[in-house]
Amino acid sequence: MRRDHRPYSIKKLYQRLEKLYVRHFLRPQFEHLGKGAHVMKPWYVEIFGGPVTLGDYATVIAAPDKRVRLSVWSNFEGNGRIHIGSYCLICPGVRMGAASGIFIADNCMIASDAYITDADWHDIYNRASIGKSAPVHIDENVWIGDRATICKGVHIGKNSIIGASAVVTKDVPANSIAAGNPAQVVKMLDPDEKITTRSQWLADPAKLSHEFDLIDRAMLKDNDFFHWLRYLFFPKRGE
Repeated sequence: MRRDHRPYSIKKLYQRLEKLYVRHFLRPQFEHLGKGAHVMKPWYVEIFGGPVTLGDYATVIAAPDKRVRLSVWSNFEGNGRIHIGSYCLICPGVRMGAASGIFIADNCMIASDAYITDADWHDIYNRASIGKSAPVHIDENVWIGDRATICKGVHIGKNSIIGASAVVTKDVPANSIAAGNPAQVVKMLDPDEKITTRSQWLADPAKLSHEFDLIDRAMLKDNDFFHWLRYLFFPKRGE
């Protein structure tokens, strides 16, 4: 990871700007945005249609080349929606498209470039139709790997892991690991192993925020304003 050359005060100002953007521009686009939500580079998060809900203490990370896109194209009954629970992690490039409904429980982690859809979006013969659609249900504490695709009607059980680039077309049972195209269960989790969830890690958000702040102060303590300007305009090799 490249060194962060910003002074501590500049980084904190940038984080306040992110929070201001979320409050004034992003929050109104959600039907509900829970408390403690942390959105990194929120100007690269796109919400289309609705309703879209995001629970408490969720983390959303976007990037210029990997926007997070949450889209609802309601069917004729108007019941399309996206619901993402509390303590979830949404990584750069994640896309969700809902015509019926995408329901993600608490503590789920969705890695970069994953795609979750509940519809075909075009019928085989009627290309002007959204085609077949069926809700997607992802239970608590599921981990979806990089570039995985979750297709319509799928139900993924609690604690399960979906491997990178997997294409999930059928239900995945709880406490299992599925991989491949089409995805198949390749392993069951050890029932004797304890699973630590994101809600446990975030049980004391104030304490965790203080610990991160101490890390920032230590890592950025030698960065002054002129060093930062020099880096911006005259970077050296390796910086």
